[in-house]
Amino acid sequence: MSVGWRFRIARRSAEFIGTFWLVLGGCGSAVLAARFPEIGIGLVGVALAFGLTVVTMAYAVGHISGGHFNPAVTVGLFAGGRIPAGELLPYILAQLAGAIIAALVLYLIASGKAGFELAGGFASNGYGAHSPGGYSLVSALVIELVLTAGFLFVIMGATDSRAPSGFAPLAIGLTLTLIHLISIPVTNTSVNPARSTGPALLVGGWALAQLWLFWLAPILGGILGGVAYRWLAAAEPAAVAEVTAAAD
Repeated sequence: MSVGWRFRIARRSAEFIGTFWLVLGGCGSAVLAARFPEIGIGLVGVALAFGLTVVTMAYAVGHISGGHFNPAVTVGLFAGGRIPAGELLPYILAQLAGAIIAALVLYLIASGKAGFELAGGFASNGYGAHSPGGYSLVSALVIELVLTAGFLFVIMGATDSRAPSGFAPLAIGLTLTLIHLISIPVTNTSVNPARSTGPALLVGGWALAQLWLFWLAPILGGILGGVAYRWLAAAEPAAVAEVTAAAD
């Protein structure tokens, strides 16, 4: 096997592992720990768990694959000029595989408790009657689009060559925590089509029927955030200095 093929397999494997960890850790905290009698971790704990999965895996394998773990991030980075078109499908397929396997592992664990039912939602994303707070389709569309755009904007900025080195995983993980603190009541927080797909495939029914939104909104938001940062960062440092001097 050539070095090039080994490198490509390594990148896709890193995306598989990272997305697996994100879904197992994030959705697992919601399914297994959020409502544990008396001492459940609650909304704040679930939000922090999702952020920690990104921080830990970004440090572990981000140097191999870039640490996307999310189709919306991959598409957004393409729109922002960071990755070639040829990486889109392989990365997204690896992310989907990681999310689905993680959902299956989580199901094997959760189903070991008497009374467990997939009908409880299994951390699936939803709107209307399936929104944790009863929010409408429009509310879900807007929040998923806007927050994913903000997520990509932070990712693009934190990984810019001009940004302080070594802190990108922390900035990105904290941003994902913030996103969950805002949007868990609205949609149970997606901003990640792979994360939404894994649980939805097991729950079926309403979760699959509403899954389209959790592909459409994050992908559009990712593109918006990637393009916005690309435009903002396009100015050369010399040009920025000239504008600043003129303003002074």
